[in-house]
Amino acid sequence: MTHMVSTAPQPSPPRPAPAPTFAVISGKQVQEALGGREKELVELVEATYRLHGAGDSVNPPSYFLRFPDRPTARIIALPASLGGSVRVDGMKWVSSFPGNVRTGLPRASAVLILNDHDTGYPFACLESSVISATRTAASAALAADWLSRGRTRPSRVGFFGTGLIARYVHAFLAGTGWTFDAIGVHDVSADSAAGFRGYLRRSGATGRITVHDGAEELIGSSDLVVFATVAGRPHVTAPGWFAHNPLVLHVSLRDLGPEVLLASANFVDDVEHCLQADTSPHLVEQYTGNRDFLNGTLHDVMLGRAAAPHDRPVIFSPFGLGVLDLAVGSYVYDQVARAGELRLIDDFFHDLRRYG
Repeated sequence: MTHMVSTAPQPSPPRPAPAPTFAVISGKQVQEALGGREKELVELVEATYRLHGAGDSVNPPSYFLRFPDRPTARIIALPASLGGSVRVDGMKWVSSFPGNVRTGLPRASAVLILNDHDTGYPFACLESSVISATRTAASAALAADWLSRGRTRPSRVGFFGTGLIARYVHAFLAGTGWTFDAIGVHDVSADSAAGFRGYLRRSGATGRITVHDGAEELIGSSDLVVFATVAGRPHVTAPGWFAHNPLVLHVSLRDLGPEVLLASANFVDDVEHCLQADTSPHLVEQYTGNRDFLNGTLHDVMLGRAAAPHDRPVIFSPFGLGVLDLAVGSYVYDQVARAGELRLIDDFFHDLRRYG
């Protein structure tokens, strides 16, 4: 049998796409891109919460890598995808090694990988401890604003835990217009408390600064309380300490006993995320067998579907969503790119032709 060979013109093979680029953005570049932009970043975080609440995101559960020989340490993977005008995928890989503090290193370190929405290729790796602290502090400042609406605005703030996160939360409160008549400080480490007091003085913080010896004293003298510790299990268990109905930013998630939450109004950033990994809200769910103690999410408050009551303590427990890291990381990337300061890694992607 004779096989005929077509002489019809054949379509041209597709032009190879340009090789993807890959940038590395240092912590110094990240800090320069974010410094002094607290108000803009809180607005960015609010817009991201609204996208997430509307379903324009993918934010699966975080994955915890734990170590039998290092029980206090962990590394967490936060994968996420964000829509809207950002349109980016990626993952934060963040470690928490509390023992680092004894040697002078920060407890947490992190990187953020950004992936192209259309090709899936990673296009940047960013130092992310500053991004993580920024999105955490911006979320806390946003919650303080929304949850204090309709209540007497707090004028006395207390910081329980005085590390990097506490410093960023204070900076974001100050950078979005908060002023305080009194600032309380408490930490199990006297050196850390003294260091934070020094930071507050250098920052130009208004109000009387007091270092408290005990937690009860700090909480009782504050109508806005910020928990930013490395606690792995509840250590504040007396509801009576909160009888003056403060607003509590429970950033570190595991400080408060179930009895404190059950005597309070409770708001979270995301229900499914927050009620896992033995956070304080998760312990309440395990204890009661239900989620009736939750008043809603921060997104519910923004939409007017929930509101903070006047007659109870109000607790905001944010798990910290990967979509927030993506939003802030994309913001940093765009800032650095516009400044023409991207450090591209030549030949990072190699052998891109399918058949050589």
